[in-house]
Amino acid sequence: MTDGKWLVYGANGFSGRLIAAEAEERGLAPVLAGRDERAVREVAEPLGLEWRVFRLDDPVALARGIGDVHAVLLAAGPFSGTSAPVVEACLAGGVHYLDITGEIPVFEAVFARDAEAKERGVALIPGVGFGVVPSDALAASLVAALPDADRLVLAMAPGRAGTSPGTARTIVEIMGRGGAIRREGRIDRVPLAWREAEVPFADHSRHAVSVPWGDVSTAWRSTGIPNVVVMMATPRLTTAALRAVQPGARLLRLAPVRRAAQRAADRWVEGPDEETRRTGRVRLWGRATAPDGRRVEGTAITPESYRFTAVSAVESARRLAADPAAWGGALTPSQAFGAKFLTELPGCDLRIGEVAAGD
Repeated sequence: MTDGKWLVYGANGFSGRLIAAEAEERGLAPVLAGRDERAVREVAEPLGLEWRVFRLDDPVALARGIGDVHAVLLAAGPFSGTSAPVVEACLAGGVHYLDITGEIPVFEAVFARDAEAKERGVALIPGVGFGVVPSDALAASLVAALPDADRLVLAMAPGRAGTSPGTARTIVEIMGRGGAIRREGRIDRVPLAWREAEVPFADHSRHAVSVPWGDVSTAWRSTGIPNVVVMMATPRLTTAALRAVQPGARLLRLAPVRRAAQRAADRWVEGPDEETRRTGRVRLWGRATAPDGRRVEGTAITPESYRFTAVSAVESARRLAADPAAWGGALTPSQAFGAKFLTELPGCDLRIGEVAAGD
């Protein structure tokens, strides 16, 4: 193995291209990979980066493709279909694994391999992009201020966010499953937009609804808090629409319907433009509450979510590949890099208030 060598799989996707460009801009040289030779070559050659082609459903080719690297950053989604074979290959080959998922079932599946990962000295770190680095750092910082908290609410306001084809495909999967919260340590399925509230973001309050964000899985692992709800700022009309489409959304559990919707996403969804990625900002808010009613609130701000994902994922992979012997086990971003990781990334801010007395 070459020290510090890492690979991006899915480099020709929307996020993969941003990750590749960010890495090259920082003077890093990851190997770019995917299953489409023409598409991967078109990304790699202008950046002067090494590239290779292999499929994830070919275990022999996959093992060969990652055999000379210290870490793999998976950027090809939906991760419900791509994560498992890469995790398996990484564990077998002693290669560290990262991804940019936000999917609860993927987090849960990766965390279930914790003991095996520790035994083999392999780090498995899912969610090193916007889902869930900022919210995970906020959650870990809140519980550091209030260690006996047993309830956590996190919320985000994405601003003028667009959606990439890959994210749109993932949303199709998520809508078929419905909403999710964590209740007394267990993940419970609830309807979409199950809860709504006015959230006091740092600039102004916004209407928000509960969403099945990755922190429903990761926050419990990062903080030990057994009750977690994640919310997203959403116009009231959108909230009403989410509730209205729930009966039809269940059809997305059927594979033919889901595939048709995902093909439509590939055709019609383009992702946020360069100006939006350059100027956009995302605001986050969180509150941890103890059994006696004591509470603490915090806020965070990041660049636009796809821009943030590129920066965060590259820095995560760089750190992991630079010191591969220091890692092992299935970890959340805050467990791997610390609660202050967010503030070490450009354009990010994290602030935790004072603990308030109970009612």
